[in-house]
Amino acid sequence: MPKIIENRLIAEFKDRDSFSREDLFEFFRFFEPDLKGGTFSWRIYDLQNKNIIKSIRRGQYTISGQARYKPEISPELLRLAKAISKRFEDVKYCLWDSDWVNEFSRHQSGKKIMIIEIEKDYVEALFYVLKEDFKFDIYLNPDEKAIDYYISESHKAVVIKKLITRSPISKRNEKKNIIYTPLLEKILVDLFTENKLFYFYQGQELIHVYENALRSYTLNFTKLFSYAKRRGREQEIKRFMKDNMTHLIKGVIE
Repeated sequence: MPKIIENRLIAEFKDRDSFSREDLFEFFRFFEPDLKGGTFSWRIYDLQNKNIIKSIRRGQYTISGQARYKPEISPELLRLAKAISKRFEDVKYCLWDSDWVNEFSRHQSGKKIMIIEIEKDYVEALFYVLKEDFKFDIYLNPDEKAIDYYISESHKAVVIKKLITRSPISKRNEKKNIIYTPLLEKILVDLFTENKLFYFYQGQELIHVYENALRSYTLNFTKLFSYAKRRGREQEIKRFMKDNMTHLIKGVIE
């Protein structure tokens, strides 16, 4: 695709929150009146492959240009990831740190929770491995009482939970180690869903987190709502976003 057309496309759509597949088709038809469907599909693939456009949900796109979400892996997380990879090779997992949310929140929380999710058949085994190898406060599927009495008093807790199937996670290479971390879409859904565990990011603070995440990064709403549906909270999250940040999600939620 000629660079001049790519630049024209960016100029045409850069100020729009989103645009449809039909909008793109009409754009290309101006330059190629006889454009065929197969060629058009290749145009879209090429634009996505070049990171010029990003899909935010089925048939809806936005111009790329926002930074890629890649939070810092702390030494503690790296140590945990190494231990998991060594003892549970080829087992699906992901881990992250609640400190990551401070990027989006108004108030910087001093509470630190490291969350590890792993395939359900390995949850308990991982708990005992980490209890033996680490001096962190480690909790297995904590209930509300454990959160209130123990985790709330811990300054560096590790929470181990079951990994929900088809969770949106990414594979990273950190200091020659492969690490699996959640995508931002997953983190936002988990913050909303697990309001007891993440009590320090609720209410108005959660609104700030969502708003700043939406402003800072291009989210894939198909992944976000699909994961929210698997957690049984899709409609609640959509309502939350409609009620508090309609200006940021125009054209995303019907």
